[in-house]
Amino acid sequence: MMASTTASSLTPPKVPMELHVNNREKLLKSLRQHLTETFRPLHGFVLLQGGEEQTRYCTDHIELFRQESYFAYLFGVKEPGCYGAIDVATGKSILFVPRLPADYAVWLGEIKPSSYFQDYYMVSMVFYTDEIVECLHELSKGVDKPLLFLLHGLNTDSNNFSKAAEFEGIEKFETDLTTLHPILTECRVLKSELELAVIQFANDISSEAHVEVMRRTRVGMKEYQLESIFLHHTYMYGGCRHCSYTCICATGENSAVLHYGHAAAPNDGTLQDGNMALFDMGAEYKFYGSDITCSFPVNGKFTSDQTLIYNAVLDAHNAVISAMRPGVSWLEMHKLAERIILESLMKGCILVGNADDMMSERLGAVFMPHGLGHFLGIDTHDPGGYLKGPKKSNEPGLRSLRTARELQEGMVITVEPGCYFIDAVLDPAIESSSTSKFFNREAIGRFKDFGGVRIESDLHVTANGCHNMTNCPREVWEIEAVMAGAAWPLNKV
Repeated sequence: MMASTTASSLTPPKVPMELHVNNREKLLKSLRQHLTETFRPLHGFVLLQGGEEQTRYCTDHIELFRQESYFAYLFGVKEPGCYGAIDVATGKSILFVPRLPADYAVWLGEIKPSSYFQDYYMVSMVFYTDEIVECLHELSKGVDKPLLFLLHGLNTDSNNFSKAAEFEGIEKFETDLTTLHPILTECRVLKSELELAVIQFANDISSEAHVEVMRRTRVGMKEYQLESIFLHHTYMYGGCRHCSYTCICATGENSAVLHYGHAAAPNDGTLQDGNMALFDMGAEYKFYGSDITCSFPVNGKFTSDQTLIYNAVLDAHNAVISAMRPGVSWLEMHKLAERIILESLMKGCILVGNADDMMSERLGAVFMPHGLGHFLGIDTHDPGGYLKGPKKSNEPGLRSLRTARELQEGMVITVEPGCYFIDAVLDPAIESSSTSKFFNREAIGRFKDFGGVRIESDLHVTANGCHNMTNCPREVWEIEAVMAGAAWPLNKV
């Protein structure tokens, strides 16, 4: 029988609505500056449409709602079906809420008055969504076709476009679909102190849950049982109803599947003695997320080969964190991680040759096909990666980078190097005339079903370096001690 979940010392914090008020003020300042610099008048409205509840196909089963991220950033509203506006001239904020039918009170609870929404969300005015046209025209003081700055632009992580607001009567307005998206997205790149506090809590409860998973991992369990422990801990003790993303709970060869855990591979493998686990899980709290990966042996003891690969990744993880500071190129950080992993594999006699030659042939991408990390905030893959600076590379590995920008104070970014033995990537490289010379075929054969290792932490870029917001066992001896029952954090002797 598994032991009961360890209680948490954490208390879910109250998140002040000032966080979102400040976000609106930040956007307004940036938008006004842009309009001034481009010799445009300071008038019009920023208008965003919030998310809508979705049912499961044709049924009346309502899926768990989560607010659209840009709308959440500016207004912090948890209810579906809303719109929000900001008057560029006055700075006043307007929330538009649905006009609910009387029987809502029977099935879903009290129908709250406008004053509740105005006070709770700290907005200047509240109207119903069927009053958008009338309200905005009245506030425009006689302007025939008031200007609406609508959110429409490319998310370079997903290659999907954000949805511009739609409502009945929009033809009575002039609309601008190009100005708002890059300005608002750039606002999200640098985090405020209030945002950092929420992200830190999401990291704290998620780190604690990862440690709980390590402690309770046993050979013979199912991967989904460990996922369940994580979800229970973050919800029970952190009030986290949402995860930042679908949990990846991979063991053995499954850990070579970078986004394992999807519908066709639903974390249902059985933990085998001698396998490594790769658990990538992060809780979301009050819209803001965390993204943490821990790798460890399911039986609690590292073999020599597991230690070799694990330390290769850990050395890369630590070297990047040590080098991070404002002005540093994220592209160069990715290459640094690649080089350290390749050099470690050379020391372990898995690879032979010259590291510079390997880098020239992009051999690092064979073992780490994904990018080093990504912005983190209201979205797990927060936007803004390619708004400014270098464009995306077409080279292997580098084309998977979610940003190639220089680091700035206030960014939150994940550091997640990995080393994987993926047949679909490894086999062609071993047979290629340009890279076959680098492989010790006998040695690499030992890793045929090894899977992979990833270590991921969330870093806040500070004025002089960075702060690691994640607190999980990382050293081999720390992991083995925690899996044997030691308290975390450990007391070093």
